[in-house]
Order: sequence, then structure tokens, then C-alpha cells
Amino acid sequence: MNATNPSVRIGHVHLKVADLEQAIRFYSGVLGFEVMQKFGNQAAFLSAGGYHHHIGLNTWDSLNGTPPPQGHTGLYHTAFLYPSRESLAVALLRVQNAGIPFDGASDHGVSEAVYLHDPDGNGVELYCDRPKDEWPRDADGNLAMNTAPLDVAALIAMARDAS
Repeated sequence: MNATNPSVRIGHVHLKVADLEQAIRFYSGVLGFEVMQKFGNQAAFLSAGGYHHHIGLNTWDSLNGTPPPQGHTGLYHTAFLYPSRESLAVALLRVQNAGIPFDGASDHGVSEAVYLHDPDGNGVELYCDRPKDEWPRDADGNLAMNTAPLDVAALIAMARDAS
């Protein structure tokens, strides 16, 4: 059996966007990623922490395009893992302050997650993990993820109290 090396991870996501500057305003201005490099008005590469890029944005095949229609295949969402509940709360406050609506919020037992869409209609998940030793398990020790409501207002209040 071929097992993936446990050190393998997803390095970046590259998105086709309709309006590069609008996408940069969302991913940099709202979510806080740093623009590492731009290729004219056609592409940009953004990062957290100085990596060459975690997010690629381009208009090469999508300038002024529209989101794919419902019922078609494609990207469901890109998930951004925050290092702590507090850092997730700060990100959610920025999203709320930008007037971007949340599509949903869930406590999955292993993580707390909030869902929204970027300006091009791509799904975005902002989440933080719980410590692995707190993950829910069934009687046999198997992972038992679930979906329960998440109190987003309490998370945002945490960010406001910290500032």
C-alpha cells in the first residue's frame, strides 16, 4: 500500500479571478495576506509570513468572467488554518468590518470554522484546529467529527475585547 508521506502538505492555491485588484483587496486587505509579487495587471502572488506564495491570483483565462454556475464541478472552498482561536477571531472581525457576509459557521469537534465567499464566488473557510488530544472519538477510538452550531458573535467579541 502506498501511503503519503506525513510531511506532505498543500503548498498553495491558484485562483482564476475576474478582477485582480478586487481579489487583492479581499485576500490582502481583508484577510491580511501580503502581496509578494505582481505580474502587471494579470497576476499576483500573496503570502502569510514571507513564503513565496500561498495564494496565486490571475486573470489569464478569466478577466471579467463570471463564477461557475451551481451544479458544476470545481473548487468547493479554500480553507485557511489560523494558528489559534484568537487569531481566527481577529480575522472574523476584519471580515465583518469589511461588510462581507458569513455563509455559515460550524463547530466540527476537531475545529471551529466560518464560511464565506470571495468576490469571485469562490468558497472560503477560515478555521482553527483544537489540540489533537481534544478531538472527539467514538467508543472504538475512531475520529468522530460532527457539525454543530458555532457562536461567531462570541468569537468576534473575543477579538474586540483583545483590541
